[in-house]
Amino acid sequence: QVQLVESGGGLVQPGGSLRLSCAASGFTFNNYAMRWYRQAPGKERELVAAITSTGGSTNYADSVKGRFTISRDNAKNTLYLHMNSLKPEDTAVYYCHVWRLTQNYWGPGTQVTVSS
Repeated sequence: QVQLVESGGGLVQPGGSLRLSCAASGFTFNNYAMRWYRQAPGKERELVAAITSTGGSTNYADSVKGRFTISRDNAKNTLYLHMNSLKPEDTAVYYCHVWRLTQNYWGPGTQVTVSS
């Protein structure tokens, strides 16, 4: 079965950096586009970044453009989100996502807290 497991979250000061990872299993990772979403308290889940199956094309929410970078290592079945210049408004639970065979799959999420 499809499994997505995020890691790398934590507490960071404003202006700091974090790298999130998502270990994928149970499907042919290099056949699927992947996405990172986030959900802040009291807000709807929002798309942060997406990457094609080969990694050749990416896109980002306007709020993170120029600060976050999505990447993938298809040999390791792993998705990444490099986050720089973090702001308090980036505080949220971050989720890895794949759309496969008409179903959405999510990991359990990893908490990112940006605070001094």
